[in-house]
Formats: sequence, C-alpha cells, structure tokens
Amino acid sequence: MATSPTRSALPAPSGHVPRGTPRASKRTRWRALVLILVHLLVLGHILHWWRAGTTISPVEPSEAFRTLAYGVVNAGFVLLAISILATVVLGRFFCGWACHVVAYQDLCASLLGRIGLRPRPIRSRLLMWVPLFAAVDLFVLPVLARWWGSEAGTMASWSLTWQPTTDNLWATFPGPTMALLTLFVDGFLVVWFFGAKGFCTYGCPYGALFGIAERAAPGRIRVTDACEGCGHCTATCTSNVLVHQEVAQHGMVVDPGCMRCMDCVSVCPKDALYFGFGALPHAAKAKPRKQYDFSGLEEIVMGLVFAGALFAFRNLYNAVPFLLSVGLAVIAALCVVLGARLVRNQAVSFQHWTLRDAGRWTGKGVLVLAFVSTYLGLTAHSAFVQTHMRAGIKSNDAARVAHPESPAFQMALSNALAHFEVVDRWGLVPTTELHNRMGQLYARQPDLTAAESHLRRALELDPDNTSTHAALGEVLVLAGRETEALAPYLRAVELDPGEPRAAAGLVSLLLRAPALLPQAHEHILALVQAKDQANGQDTDQAQPTPDQIEAHARLAELLVLQLEFDAAVRELDWVLTRDPAHLAARRSLAALLRRHPNHAAARSLAER
Repeated sequence: MATSPTRSALPAPSGHVPRGTPRASKRTRWRALVLILVHLLVLGHILHWWRAGTTISPVEPSEAFRTLAYGVVNAGFVLLAISILATVVLGRFFCGWACHVVAYQDLCASLLGRIGLRPRPIRSRLLMWVPLFAAVDLFVLPVLARWWGSEAGTMASWSLTWQPTTDNLWATFPGPTMALLTLFVDGFLVVWFFGAKGFCTYGCPYGALFGIAERAAPGRIRVTDACEGCGHCTATCTSNVLVHQEVAQHGMVVDPGCMRCMDCVSVCPKDALYFGFGALPHAAKAKPRKQYDFSGLEEIVMGLVFAGALFAFRNLYNAVPFLLSVGLAVIAALCVVLGARLVRNQAVSFQHWTLRDAGRWTGKGVLVLAFVSTYLGLTAHSAFVQTHMRAGIKSNDAARVAHPESPAFQMALSNALAHFEVVDRWGLVPTTELHNRMGQLYARQPDLTAAESHLRRALELDPDNTSTHAALGEVLVLAGRETEALAPYLRAVELDPGEPRAAAGLVSLLLRAPALLPQAHEHILALVQAKDQANGQDTDQAQPTPDQIEAHARLAELLVLQLEFDAAVRELDWVLTRDPAHLAARRSLAALLRRHPNHAAARSLAER
C-alpha cells in the first residue's frame, strides 16, 4: 500500500472493529501452563547434563542439519520430523503450544497490551519470504556444501548413524550473552516493530517448513452456521489471522500462519468456531487476502537493506548467531522505511505512537528518529567491519597456500594484514580470531614482536584457544626462547591432545632442546593419568575416548625421544590396539625402529 506524501500510518489501519468487547480466552492460561512446562523440561535437560556429564542430544530443530548433511540422526531431527508430520495432520499446534520463542513473543505482546500498546501486525510482501530463505540456509545449503563446496566429494561417506546422546550439550549453541540477546531481539524487540509473533512471520526458518506442511492439514479451525460475523475471533487472534473474514469466505481458516492457539474458538460468543477435520480448502481460493503496508519501491529497498544487514550482522565479531542476525536484519529493513517516512511526511504514526503531527515533531518522534539513525549507523559500521574482516580472511587463506618466496604470498600477506588492521582499529569488540590471525601473519612476515603481542592478546580474550597456544609456541621458538615455548605447547596439548600442530611443535621443540624433556614428560604423564581417571577407565579399557588415545600417543612420542623404548612400545601397543590406523602412533613406531632397528617388541608390533 503506497502512502501519502503528507500522511503515513505504519501499520495502515485494518478497518476491522469487532462488535462489542471480546471476552477473555480460556485457552490462554492453559497454553501458558504448557509453555511453562516446556521451559521446565528444557531446564531439566540442562541440569541433567551438568549433573551426569552426558544427556539426550539437543532437542532443537536446527540440529536436523547434521542429519541431512552427515547422516547423524539426533534428537533435534526426531523432534523436527515428528513436528512436521503432526503439522501435516493437525496444523501448527507445535508452534502455538510448544515453541519457546512463541512464548516470549506472546509474553511481550501481553505486557505491551497491559499498558495499552498491543502491537499491531506490519505486513510486507517481500520480507515474508525471509523464513523460507532462512530454512534453505539452515537445512539445504549445508548439504549442497558437501557436494560443491569445501566438503565436495565427501557425500560417498554419508551414512545414517544414531546419536541420541551427547557429552557437550552446548557445543552448537551460542554463549549465554548471545543466547539472551537472541531471545530479547527475536522474542521481544521484533514484536514491538512487527506485531505479535513478528519473528514467526519474518524470521523463523522452522515456521517456513511448518507453514508449507500446514497447507495439507485436514485439521483446521472451522465454522458452523451459528457465526454472526462479530469479529471477536480476529480481535483476539495473536497470529494476526483475519479469522472472521476467512471463515466467511472458506468455512475454515486457511492462513498458514494460524498456530492453533484456539483463542478464537474460546472467545466466540456463539460457539460457532471449532477445531475439526474435513475437506481441504480449494487451492485456487485458499490464498488469504491481505492488506500490505509498503509500496513496491519500499519493498525493494527493504529487501536490499535486509540482505546488506544480514551480511553485516551474521557472525559479527565471531559471535552473532544466524537467528539473531536475521532478527536484527529485518529490524534494519523496517528502520530504513520508517526513517524515510519520518523525513518525508508531515504526519507519521508508528504502532500506537504519533511521531509527527502536522509537520511538528513529537517527543516520541525525536526518540524514534534517534533510534533509527543510531541503529542504521551501527548496521553500516558492522557492514564496514565485516567487509574488511572477510576480505582479510580471503587474503589470509591465499597466503596460507602460496609459496613463502613468491610475490603472490607477499601480496596476500600484506593485504590480509591491511584489512585486519582496519578491523582492529575500527572494530567495537576485540576477538580471539582477529588477533590469532594477525599474530600468525606477523610471524610469517616476520615481525616476531608484533606476532607475540597479538597472540598474547588473543589468549587474554580466550585463554583456552588451542590454536593460539600452538602459534605462540612457534613464535617463541623462532625468537630463540625455547624454554618459554614449552608452556604454551604443553597447554595446547592439554586442551586438545590430538591437535596435530601442537603435537608436532612440541616434538620439534624437544628435539631442539632435549633438556626440556623431563619437564614435558612429567606434564604429559600427568595428562594421561588425568584422562584415564576422568573417563573412569584404566589403560586396559577396550573403548577409551579419543582424547585418551591421543594423550597416550603424546606420551609415546616423548618416550621415544627419551630413548625409553620398552615403555614407548607399551604405549604404542595400547594406542594401536584401539586405533590401528593412528597415524601419529605409526610414525612414532617408525621413529623408534630407526633408532633401534633390532627392538624385538617394536618389530613384532610393526609386523602386526
């Protein structure tokens, strides 16, 4: 809907006024109780993991991408599959009665309604496709990446495996700060801008899948002849469905956004609405008629801004998760149009606020303009940072594969550092990734002082980053400070006994400085004992953890360097019995035989 050059209301008035005052829905409390129970189950899941150390794999639909891309069937895939199958029959009950993000959105709408600011739905033709895009990004692109991307050619190894449990429940989730920010933006802020269930309409990838499945559902809100068209159902619906209009036209609700909250059924004064099974709506007539709030040009601008903002926010500072970036991007898209209307029009209202009246700015108008300007400025700044960060990573990757003596290497190295220096200077949040990359690039320049400075800064930000510890060890060795290099190498091995760069660096260091062998041996031996004890297993356990195997492999390497061949053979025998293809153990065995070709136990192990 195009707006007047002098007057703009966002959203445009719907024109729907119910006859009389709708009664309160009796289903709201029941649904709130169910959603509270859902949160208690989530809390119980987390507490069980903390207490037991292992639990059911994340019951989160996004985990289904692992099944599609790698064949790993987990609890998240099972939940998504069951929910889609249920939606095909019953409609979107899962969204309305079990989704935690819907709970936050409804809570926000309820709180705003209590102070007379019940958010009204913003309707966009173009942004309504964002959920489908998000679903493709989340579930389709990872599979395509295995065919044509960085994992090309690996689909031959795709096979179904069952993974019902995990010992790292939070591995694929953002940290607490980003998780809370995601819930705030997607569950609350988007509601204020786009209306009740705004994220469901303009951001949720699962909603796109459920919306498609819902079209086949015979279970729908249907109407009897007792309906008088009072409109109480539409006034109460928190899914922004024009219920009175659809049941009058089709005899049922056909909008795929209906989440079966059942509020419309509860408030109908004639009890004319009910949930029931029957024929599907005629495909040619089932498309709901909607009034949109933006002109064609505004829609195009919003689409472009959304794309740019998603680029700006996604994985910004190596922290912003996908669903948070989607929420931030749709808000940026709306802010552009809102800001333009504020500047262009003489009278502007947004939701329940009057921002300009007869050319005069209201206090709320000034506040909204300041917010829009700041938000879009932050978006532009984020896009600037992301552009340089991604360009730096691209040059960094080119430097990694180029020959160190070639002009291409020097150019890539210089370009990467130039881009990263811009991010370091203008970025708002320092990151481990940035300083780790800069430190390793300066080490290849070589500027060992700058390299050490950046790597130590990276460790201040993330003391448990294995790659940074290994890189710092390499820099200290290059600087001739072998004794100091031992500590970061040992810490890297402690954090990840199987990290090949740390393992190789440690062996190389000990070959250069054999006086450090006793200290390293003591540390690695303690690590092996800790791994054995932590796993509740002795060294005769048939199926130890990968970390346990790697720790024993590191101990074997040190024993070979110390010429303690009998002890080394025992460790190698232990490792190769459990992992006959273990490459590092095979190399250690070969190194042992080069030093002691006639060692009977070693020869026997090699022949085996």
